[in-house]
Order: sequence, then C-alpha cells, then structure tokens
Amino acid sequence: MTDTILVLTEDTLNPADIQHILALHEGETLAYRVLVPADTEQNVLTSIIDHLSVGELKDAWDEVLRREPNPKQAHDTAAEQLEHSVRELRDAGREADGVVTQDDPLPALRAAVATDSAREVVVVTYPHAVEDTFHTDWASRARDELHVPVLHLYSGTSELG
Repeated sequence: MTDTILVLTEDTLNPADIQHILALHEGETLAYRVLVPADTEQNVLTSIIDHLSVGELKDAWDEVLRREPNPKQAHDTAAEQLEHSVRELRDAGREADGVVTQDDPLPALRAAVATDSAREVVVVTYPHAVEDTFHTDWASRARDELHVPVLHLYSGTSELG
C-alpha cells in the first residue's frame, strides 16, 4: 500500500505550494489526499487583524464589509479549490484525490490519518496572526491531536508556520 501525504489547505494550492510539497519527498512514490474546508464560519475580527498585521488595509476594509458565505457558496468554493489543487498534483505526475471537509477540518484529518496510511500532514495556509501566535491554527491543533508529523507552510512562500 502506498503511503499518503495529507495536504490541508485553505485555498487553491499554487505552483510554489505544489513545488514545496513535492520537494519534501523527492524520488518517493506517494499518494496525496487534499482536504479543503468549506469555510462558513469565518471570524471577521480575526481576519481583519490578519490583514492589518501584513499591511493589507484595503483587504481589512473589504473584510469589514463582507458577510459570511452561505453553506452552499462555501462548499462550491472549496470544491473548486480542491479540484484545481488535485489537478495540479496530478499534472505533476502524482497520484492525488481529495475531499471537502466541514469548517473544522480536524475530524476529517483524524479520520484520514486512521484510514489512509497517512505518513504526515502538510498544512498550507496564509499567515494568521492571532491563531499562529496562540497556537490555535490548524497545524498546531493537528500536532496536538495526531500521531504523525505535521508541517505548516505559508501559501506561496517557503516560510514555515
């Protein structure tokens, strides 16, 4: 049975993300399972702080004006992000599939680790000032709950979370 790398992402994996993920295990034959949460419970205050912490004033203001997506919109967006991310991994010659999860992806991660021969988890997010500082981000929570290595990459960069 082929080992699986679980990839939890909050957005479509971009080419830099794919490159960084695949570089972790060059020369190995692995399967990749992508998990994308349907985010219907975005914390507006936390999002505003995240934008302000990296100098994104316009994005912070847009966040103030935005409303939470309805469940169908959130699921449709996550499904599009998942489809594109899986296609990018397959185009890179890797076996890949994925699922859309609930807002909190930890139960889905826990189940995937238990059933998919998951060797490790790679979490790809944008920087989140509040969650990262207080270790309530997905990667920190996964490290606390799962018994596999968890790597946190910031999307589009080679920076570790």
